Amino acid sequence: MALVDETHEWSAARVRQTFLDYFQERGHKFEHQLTSPVPSSSVVPLSDPTLLFTNAGMNQYKSIFLGTVDPSSDFATLKRAANSQKCIRAGGKHNDLDDVGKDSYHHTFFEMLGNWSFGDYFKEEAIGFTWELLTKVYGIDPQRLYVTYFEGSDTLDPDLEAKELWKKNGVPEDHILPGDMKDNFWEMGDQGPCGPCSEVHYDLRAPVDGKYRNAADLVNKDDAEVIEIWNNVFMQYNREPDRSLRSLPNKHIDTGMGYERLVSVLQHKMSNYDTDVFTPLFKRIQEITGAREYKGKFGKDDPDGIDTAYRVVADHARMMSFAIADGGVPNNVGRGYVVRRVLRRGARYARKYFEVEIGNFFGKIIPTLVDQMGDMFPEIKKKQLDIIEILDEEEKAFAKSLDRGEGIFEKYAQKAKAKGSNDLAGDDVWRLYDTYGFPVDLTKLMAEERGLNINDKEVEEAQEKAREASKGDKKAAGVVVKFDVHDLGALDNMSEVPKTDDFAKYGRENITATIKAIYHNKNFLKSTKEVPEGEQFGVLLDKTNFYAEQGGQEFDTGRLLVDGEAEISIENVQVYAGYVLHTGYIKYGELSVGSEVLAEFDELRRNPIRNNHTGTHVLNYALREVLGNEVDQKGSLVAPEKLRFDFSHKAGLSDAELEKVEKISSEYIKQNSEVYAKDVPLATAKQIRGVRAVFGETYPDPVRVVSVGTSVDDLLANPSDAKWEKLSIEFCGGTHVKNTSEIKELVILEESGIAKGIRRIVAVTGQEAYNVQRLGADFAATLDALEKMAFGAQKEAEAKKIGVELNQLSASALTKSALKDRFAKIQKGILDEQKAAAKAENKRVLDAVTQHFSDGKQTFLVQKVAWSSNVNKAISDVLKTVGGPKSALKGKSVYLFAASEDEKKVVHGCFVGEDLKAKGADGPKWAAAVTPIIGGKAGGKPGAPTAIGQGTNAEKVDDGVEEARKWIEGLSL
Repeated sequence: MALVDETHEWSAARVRQTFLDYFQERGHKFEHQLTSPVPSSSVVPLSDPTLLFTNAGMNQYKSIFLGTVDPSSDFATLKRAANSQKCIRAGGKHNDLDDVGKDSYHHTFFEMLGNWSFGDYFKEEAIGFTWELLTKVYGIDPQRLYVTYFEGSDTLDPDLEAKELWKKNGVPEDHILPGDMKDNFWEMGDQGPCGPCSEVHYDLRAPVDGKYRNAADLVNKDDAEVIEIWNNVFMQYNREPDRSLRSLPNKHIDTGMGYERLVSVLQHKMSNYDTDVFTPLFKRIQEITGAREYKGKFGKDDPDGIDTAYRVVADHARMMSFAIADGGVPNNVGRGYVVRRVLRRGARYARKYFEVEIGNFFGKIIPTLVDQMGDMFPEIKKKQLDIIEILDEEEKAFAKSLDRGEGIFEKYAQKAKAKGSNDLAGDDVWRLYDTYGFPVDLTKLMAEERGLNINDKEVEEAQEKAREASKGDKKAAGVVVKFDVHDLGALDNMSEVPKTDDFAKYGRENITATIKAIYHNKNFLKSTKEVPEGEQFGVLLDKTNFYAEQGGQEFDTGRLLVDGEAEISIENVQVYAGYVLHTGYIKYGELSVGSEVLAEFDELRRNPIRNNHTGTHVLNYALREVLGNEVDQKGSLVAPEKLRFDFSHKAGLSDAELEKVEKISSEYIKQNSEVYAKDVPLATAKQIRGVRAVFGETYPDPVRVVSVGTSVDDLLANPSDAKWEKLSIEFCGGTHVKNTSEIKELVILEESGIAKGIRRIVAVTGQEAYNVQRLGADFAATLDALEKMAFGAQKEAEAKKIGVELNQLSASALTKSALKDRFAKIQKGILDEQKAAAKAENKRVLDAVTQHFSDGKQTFLVQKVAWSSNVNKAISDVLKTVGGPKSALKGKSVYLFAASEDEKKVVHGCFVGEDLKAKGADGPKWAAAVTPIIGGKAGGKPGAPTAIGQGTNAEKVDDGVEEARKWIEGLSL
């Protein structure tokens, strides 16, 4: 039976569920049972910038271990937890990418089964749970298990307690092994909670004739047959800044078991990839590609590389799906670049070994993955279509350069061989990345296949050289090369330089074009060699697929190149009287007038611009539907990151109107309407009912008509049909999507007035729309936590911080408005609580004063009262009451103190009654007696009965109280 068709008693799903059931029955909360979402359980730890990806099960619980957990959150009361945590190790410190596919157990994405105790149970229960689950529940043969414990160090005793507990559970002594600081002492980092750990290892080799070998000598020796499956960490110390260890007040348990490894053990496989964690994906890959079946071979036993390719593609599909579902979208920085690297590595494997066209390859695998894991991780089911769209988009962008890049790699490889070298030049490796999008690790992989090496230092030097050159380019980029009237006159006299044919800008493909002119410093040159190094220049082509900035749409960027020989980086594109001027810098090589070049715009920049431009048309339609036909477009901006639309309207839009505009736009987009465009004689085009044009704009004849949902030919067949008013139809020369499904979503960020009768809407589409929706949801969760916080200084401080963040939040205008309303209610609640607390504090202090004078015998009071956030105002208010005209304490003298050593602060105030005032006393004199002791100074006019002050010597407040008493007693005598 083929591997992919095998069934198992312990299916992967059953293995996971059994683990979770076991610990739930023992009082452990599963993460999905918590009442509020746990952001750090995402594989993209957006709340922890120190991590590229979640790489261990404990990441989400760091705040509990560190003692920084929000007291109002679910985690603050969490005692026991269990889960299966999604993890990625494909970048940064923990990076398994290069090993994936080559061995039986490395993965970029994996699950970590874990159970935790937060100050609840400790070693005895943890070890008991481990042994019972493995041997009694899963039925693993105890004779194939080995455990380790911490052997101690120069400063720490051995963990004999753990050793004895393993023995107590029935583990033979020769299967209990000591381990050093490297293997058996776990630390979160240079500082923080840490402690000894105890691992469980499994011998994959089956007994021979019923006899077991003793594999103790192979534990922790990197033997492929003796693998670690579970680690129990006993967090009992804190690593202090001076590197010393201090016992924690609460001891914790943190465990992690590799899910894929456990499944391989229970299914009696030597490789994680031979289990039904992966075989359903292999089966789907075979269906898509028609490749031979997966046989589970490695290295020399896999001469055609097909099995390795199966493993790489399946692993990478998993990693990318979970990363994208949790917000790790491919881009050029940080975790986004890691996702892009993984996709390009996988796409190249698919193309080379499965011989398939890429562009929608991974997208065909995702439904199988969702069927397999969507119940456990519903986020990939919810985001399935988005994952597929994003992967298709990225694949298509890479497909444009993959063939060419592989061809250039061959040139560079031949060049190295011709020199008698096995090293690819660093400049060439960097160029493969910079021009063709080949990550360095992908080039390394290709080099390995050819028996070539890469010198990392040379690549870094080439990268640094390019970076320095780019800095110079950016400095010069402030002044863009432009044509003036004299240049245009000269061009009109140059018969060999035609007006540029730019029809290809509406397509999505690279084209081959011929350089017709090179322009620098008011001169037309024959070659880029005549341009001083690092200076910007312009290029005219006979035809172009680059979009020149016009009609509110930003220009394209990209490159003009002859593969492997020369490249011009295009940073700006403008059109002058029909001449499209591409401006940029020579990156390497030399090009001349007459050179044939490949014109390649940046698809990953053009794509969101397309989304935003068609989104602008849909928005224009929605505004007219809501506000009426008097709405006229007054301007627009279509950029990669946003769209901006200016229109005539007398008043700002209400939230209800904005909601309606957004709803109509989204419904239109989700109709998956085709977008049609055609050049039409201007007079004919103007007859189309409902067509929208910018008032005062001069349009070419013929004019380009863009219709969303109905073909232009159908419009022209009956131009006066009333139903065209329910369509988005505009005159437009911009680039657009093929189908509105590409836009995904339209979210309005802002609506404002920019002039009398002119309003402006800023909106986003596509992935950026999803991003702002996520930010809004995250902020709502932040307000949830703020609402739950107990009233006090911490809540007040948190509210101030959140208020600043809310003002800066990039979220839907409607969401932001709702969040502001909600935050205003929270602030009012805090204010009410502050008033109530201040009132209670006043009463507390006044009651203490009144009580002191209740027997009628006392003439003065000097007293320290308890500290609170409101005590300063309470002291001031009580002194006013004592000295008030209707006071029952008229004539009495009072001095009150409060101090906070944490804040290094003393507040104090006094009132001198009429009796002592007659003896020459006043508030400032009394206060002056204590300020040298408690620090600071007290305010009050000479002769005034009252003085209020603040000091800094909180630790000396009692001395201050005593001095105030002595002073007043001396005056009373």
